[in-house]
Amino acid sequence: MTTAEPSPSLRPGDPEKTAAALTKGTTGPAAPGTPGGNGGRAGGDGGGRTLNVFSHAFLVLWAVMALGPLLWAVMNSFKSSGAILEDPWSLPTRLHWENWSFAWNEANIGQYTINSAIVVGGSVIGTMLLGSMVAYVLARYDFPGNRVVYFLFVGGMAFPIIVALVPLFFVMENFALLDTYHGLILVYIAYSLPFTVFFMSAFFRTLPTSITEAAEIDGASQSRIFFQVMLPMAKPGLISVGIFNFLGQWNQYLIPQVVHVGDADRYVLTQGLANLAAQTGYRGNWGGLFAGLTLAVLPILVVYVVFQRQVQAGLTAGALK
Repeated sequence: MTTAEPSPSLRPGDPEKTAAALTKGTTGPAAPGTPGGNGGRAGGDGGGRTLNVFSHAFLVLWAVMALGPLLWAVMNSFKSSGAILEDPWSLPTRLHWENWSFAWNEANIGQYTINSAIVVGGSVIGTMLLGSMVAYVLARYDFPGNRVVYFLFVGGMAFPIIVALVPLFFVMENFALLDTYHGLILVYIAYSLPFTVFFMSAFFRTLPTSITEAAEIDGASQSRIFFQVMLPMAKPGLISVGIFNFLGQWNQYLIPQVVHVGDADRYVLTQGLANLAAQTGYRGNWGGLFAGLTLAVLPILVVYVVFQRQVQAGLTAGALK
């Protein structure tokens, strides 16, 4: 009996040709139009490239719109008033640091920043403490009127603050809270509670109940469960809503103009910037105005840069759970 002679492409001692012969016919291009073929792959890649181009173009446009005014203000803060009026888009030929000194000392931006830090610091802490306690009770306990109380807080988000300014003034006057730090802190807390309760109640609903039940079995009280178990678990949500409250209260202008106008040395930053803008119209110190605006924006940028990861984690925590 004779044996068939091996094909020349499969002869021993030629591994490269042997592998090529064995895989021939399986690595060739698929027919156009078949799954995995070049035609379908090219169409998908083309659509993906087009989507990426549009998405990146939109992000670039958004970045220019967001950073452009800030960079323009920073650039003009180092220029003289004459240079700003002559060509506001040109780069400064010399850095005028006296603009920043004028804004911080003579325009009292430094004192206004301290005042804002006192008011906003107290109001954010109070808002987060009271709001998280209310949200926890509404989210984890069933009692008569639970949904009524919840929807009252939600309805407060749709209530325009300008409608309440006149009665708010008289209430503050009757309680002798006008032109005081603690009075403005209480108003800020009341103004920010609806959003805080709405946000945190949704976050507390996503937390597992098994941990609470285990703590109750171990004999922990309800207050201990909240402060030592549930509140640390809600840290991403607390940071996120805290940043939102900080931004809203730091930039608040209408409320201080109604209940905090007695002593100019106790003005918050937004009131100080309004005074600086009015003085600039008479003095013509536009460089000092831009320096003051930059100083007002810097704390917001610092807070967001430091806590941006926590903000993103808090916004996506509910969806991931």
